[in-house]
Amino acid sequence: MIPLRRCGSNALRLRLNLNPHFYSPYPLHVTDVSSFFESKDLRDDGIYRQLIRDVIGLQARSLIPWPAHVKLDSDLVFDRLRDEPCRSIHRVVGELIMIAGEARGASVVMDKSQDSVVHFEEIVKAFPDVLFLDMVRDPRAQVCSMNQSILYDFETSLNLERWIESRRWVDRVRERYPDRVMTIRYEDFIADHETTLRRTCGFLGMPFCEEMLDITRSEEAEHMAALSPLWSSNFSSPNPYHVFKFKEILTAKEMEEIEYRAGEWMHRLGYSSTESSKMMTIKRRVFEKEGNEERKKEMWKKLAEKHPEDYQHRMHRMQYISSLQTTTTTKMV
Repeated sequence: MIPLRRCGSNALRLRLNLNPHFYSPYPLHVTDVSSFFESKDLRDDGIYRQLIRDVIGLQARSLIPWPAHVKLDSDLVFDRLRDEPCRSIHRVVGELIMIAGEARGASVVMDKSQDSVVHFEEIVKAFPDVLFLDMVRDPRAQVCSMNQSILYDFETSLNLERWIESRRWVDRVRERYPDRVMTIRYEDFIADHETTLRRTCGFLGMPFCEEMLDITRSEEAEHMAALSPLWSSNFSSPNPYHVFKFKEILTAKEMEEIEYRAGEWMHRLGYSSTESSKMMTIKRRVFEKEGNEERKKEMWKKLAEKHPEDYQHRMHRMQYISSLQTTTTTKMV
C-alpha cells in the first residue's frame, strides 16, 4: 500500500484482514532503517544474514505484535532467500509477511509500509507481480491529521510538502506501471465501504467476504483502538464526520495554502475547494521549524502522560532503530 500514512489505511487493512484469503500484519515501516544498509554488500551471506536478523528484531518491537503462532527464524528465512538473485531489505520484509500469510492460510498478502513508495523499483525487482493500492485522502484532512499525530512533522507547511511529494511518487509508479495501481479515496471508503472493499478484492484477485463489513469481528482493531489515540476510530463504523473535521481545526490561511499548493492534485483526484482561495503572493510559507520542534516536544510529552503504553512501545522501537544505526553505519573519523 502507498504512499503516506494518516489516510485511513488501517481502517481498510483491518477490514481486508477479515477476509480469510488475505493477510496484512501491522507494518514494519522499514524506510526508518533502510538507509542504514544502503552501503552494505548484501551479496555477502554473512551481511545478508545480519540484515534478516535485524529486520526480525524490528518486527519483534512492532507496536502491534504479529500473531504468536507466526514463527520467524532468521536461518529459515535465509534458507528460503539464499538463492534468489534479488537481495534487499524489501525482499526480506516481503518474505516475513508471506510466512505470516502462510500461517494464516492466505493467498494474498500486503505490506502497509506506505512510505516505501520511494523504493518502488526495488520492490518490483523483488516481487515482479506486485500490485499497488494507492490510498489517498483530501490533503486538507490528511495534513490536519498528520499535524496532530507523532508520525511526521507538526506544522502544516512541512506536512503539506510531504503530501505533495507522496503524490509525485504515485505519479512515478503509475507512469511506470499503469496497470498495477488502484487508487482508493478515503472519502469514498467512508461513504460506501462495501463498494470500496468489493472493488479492492477484485483488484487483488480474491473473492469478497461479507465478514469484512463487521469490524467488531477484528481483535486487532479492538486492541489498536484501545492502545493509541491515533487508532481510536478503527474499531467502529466509518464516520462521515472525519471527512470534514479539518474545517474545525485548520485556520483559513492553512486551508488557503493547501488549496493553492496542492490544487493540481486536488482537481485531479476530485477534491473541490471549500474556501475561496486567494492567489498567494508566494508559493510556500517560510517553514516554522522552531515551532515544529516545540510542537514535537509537546506532543511526545502529552503522549507519555495520557497514553503511557503507546509511548513506551514507540520509544522501545526508536531505541532499537538507534541501535541499528550505531551498528550498521560506518563513521569516518
